[in-house]
Amino acid sequence: MVLAQLGGSISRALQQMSNATIIDEKVLSECLNEISRALLQADVQFKMVRDMQANIKRIVNLDDLAAGHNKRRIIQQAIFNELCKMLDPGKPSFIPKKGKTSVIMFVGLQGSGKTTTCTKYAYYHQKKGWKPALVCADTFRAGAFDQLKQNATKAKIPFYGSYTESDPVKIAIEGVERFKKENCDLIIVDTSGRHKQEAALFEEMRQVSEATKPNLVIFVMDSSIGQAAFDQAQAFKQSVAVGAVIVTKMDGHAKGGGALSAVAATKSPVIFIGTGEHIDEFEVFDVKPFVSRLLGMGDWSGFMDKIHEVVPTDQQPELLQKLSEGSFTLRLMYEQFQNILKMGPIGQVFSMLPGFSAELMPKGHEKESQAKIKRYMTMMDSMTNAELDSTNPKLMNESRVIRIARGSGRPVRDVMDMLEEYKRLAKIWSKMKGLKIPKKGEMSALSRNMNVQHMSKVLPPQLLKQVGGVGGLQSLMKQMGSKDMIGGMFGGGDR
Repeated sequence: MVLAQLGGSISRALQQMSNATIIDEKVLSECLNEISRALLQADVQFKMVRDMQANIKRIVNLDDLAAGHNKRRIIQQAIFNELCKMLDPGKPSFIPKKGKTSVIMFVGLQGSGKTTTCTKYAYYHQKKGWKPALVCADTFRAGAFDQLKQNATKAKIPFYGSYTESDPVKIAIEGVERFKKENCDLIIVDTSGRHKQEAALFEEMRQVSEATKPNLVIFVMDSSIGQAAFDQAQAFKQSVAVGAVIVTKMDGHAKGGGALSAVAATKSPVIFIGTGEHIDEFEVFDVKPFVSRLLGMGDWSGFMDKIHEVVPTDQQPELLQKLSEGSFTLRLMYEQFQNILKMGPIGQVFSMLPGFSAELMPKGHEKESQAKIKRYMTMMDSMTNAELDSTNPKLMNESRVIRIARGSGRPVRDVMDMLEEYKRLAKIWSKMKGLKIPKKGEMSALSRNMNVQHMSKVLPPQLLKQVGGVGGLQSLMKQMGSKDMIGGMFGGGDR
């Protein structure tokens, strides 16, 4: 994923700055030049990059900073804020309410992934307890209804369309009326696209919009067009009341950064990004967590939401209790592997953890990682209850390892690798000891309860060094307030 390369480049630039003995103008300029080069390679507009660099230099005036200031932290925070500003249009989109019927109309050019995105959007909300439905008002593209029907059937989402009716307005009205009667609270209308912006497309969109009176119009855009996204988003906004944007195909295009920054420049809020072809490769786009992950700082709130999403409700208290106790068994590792496989693309999950570099899980490497997790689980299936529940690594002697290898049909080396992975994860887990974990929807509690000692344990050493050690972390939390600290570094804060 090209954004992983962008994140890796920015993280390296910050790391090099942190390794410098003295932070002077030369070190700052080198860091900003490296970040600017990475942004330009991601197709972000030159003027935006130049303005960002100028703003940071204006904010971080090294001559004016007293000796007691943590220059690394101030620079890092300035970079974080400027990247957020670049990607934030400054206005939220309409948010549908569960239980109250909302009509959402999707528009966009043909080939942007609109029909697939409609299903992804419906599936995302269905998993969160909504009752979505799909209406195919695309009568222009041959096979559009077949595609929507196939996607909806696979995701078990009700749908409506017609093979004989050629009037998209009539289909849209009938579909919306039918699903309103069935008490669906999210009715998604897929409209026709064209190969280019043309009068016929905009006229048809206007007619469907007037007939169905959507609560929100979402413009779906292919990220590969890069900076050209500005003109396209602007043209659609002028024709229909576009209230939000979904950027697709963010898994492989060098122009992804350009597309995101260009859309932000039109003051259109991006609400989701498509990160792959599969139905679950669909992420909420929230600027602070996105930039936080881009800088290798993780998205703690996103990670906790994922836990709440995939771990059965009755298991959550037990899991969070074990997390705060810091005791980690092989059985717990097995259960977490099961949860990780349910969480969706493994790279997305791990990129939410602080200190994780997205480059460690490049596109194409995810299948290999998932296969390894499944191999580990097969080996653990050959273990006894005593072995799975023990916290004593010495229990796993040579004869036990050989027995597990034979039972699972794997080489002894693989079993040893699995045990090494267990030791590594147990070490990380032990750092969580005593940490008060928030309940669902209580991320602000994390910021109140996470004290300096816990933060210093959870943060990777290199990230702790970047903020100036425990002392720097303490002054940062005092200066900014815990909530903002979490907002900047873990993707929480005001949304």
